[in-house]
Amino acid sequence: MRINRRTNSTLTTDLGLGTKTGAGRSINKDGSFNVKRIGLPRFRPYEYYDRLILMPWGKFLLMIISFYVLLNFIFAGIYVLIGVEHLMGITAQNPADRFLEAFFFSSQTLTTLGYGRISPVGTLASTVAAFESMLGLLGFAMATGLLYGRFSKPKANVLFSTHAIVAPYRDNQRGLMFRMTNKRSNQLIEVEVDVTLALVEPGASGRSFYPLNLERKKINLFPLSWTLVHPLDESSPLFGMSEQEMIDQQLELFILVKAFDDSFSQTVYCRTSYRAEEIIWGAKFVPMFSLQADGSTNIDMRLIDAVEHVPLPDLIAVPELTGADEDPTV
Repeated sequence: MRINRRTNSTLTTDLGLGTKTGAGRSINKDGSFNVKRIGLPRFRPYEYYDRLILMPWGKFLLMIISFYVLLNFIFAGIYVLIGVEHLMGITAQNPADRFLEAFFFSSQTLTTLGYGRISPVGTLASTVAAFESMLGLLGFAMATGLLYGRFSKPKANVLFSTHAIVAPYRDNQRGLMFRMTNKRSNQLIEVEVDVTLALVEPGASGRSFYPLNLERKKINLFPLSWTLVHPLDESSPLFGMSEQEMIDQQLELFILVKAFDDSFSQTVYCRTSYRAEEIIWGAKFVPMFSLQADGSTNIDMRLIDAVEHVPLPDLIAVPELTGADEDPTV
């Protein structure tokens, strides 16, 4: 049961995620928003560039290869319809081999490689080959630009612990904690973290949002792991809340990280979230780094989720406020 307390938490009503949402999470673990847009036209050319830049590498490479093969099949079919006798140098006798030779001639034309063994003869075949070579130049220029855009796009590749924890904290208190580290070998500086709490409080018609105070919300250098701590003291909107109450009130923590990427000289962002079911009670994180004999420090990324279970200190109840001393906002 929640302990009566006076809280200095500030209610935030304009986070941008909406107070009237379903029971699911608002921000996915990968930082994407759990929002689906409907009612849009099926043909949306204004989204093509974003999709090609943001899609997974495997899907992107498969799409490029598939488009290349499909385009060669189409042009090989056109050359066969025109007549392979208009392609000087084809020696195949059966239709399948002729199609294959037309296919490989198409691939040489599309890439403007041209070995010279097969060449078009006649106006129609030469026109198709000229159009295909122009299409190949444009296509490869576009693919090169997309590859550069994907490689050059600055991104904060921060690894977050899968779970948050409620752990013992200083002065026999409790703290809500999660851990993060930089997955890449680049340097992130001036790293700043904002944490916002979302709750569906009893009797409320929608979610309430509270910015959570952190023990430290900004660090200048980020070469190791960083455990973010929100003290569960009397000033916290979570003070005295049990694990079941967090689940019942659909608790969600929104994490926004902002940092300066020294490699790209740009500010980068990343996001994630934690639900009440992803909070481990009575645990503490196992250290990720160790000192070496040569004076260097090793950080084991495999330990990002490593915890050990520990007993939690008992809550210290705050005396109930009565009369004129009572805070009307509680």
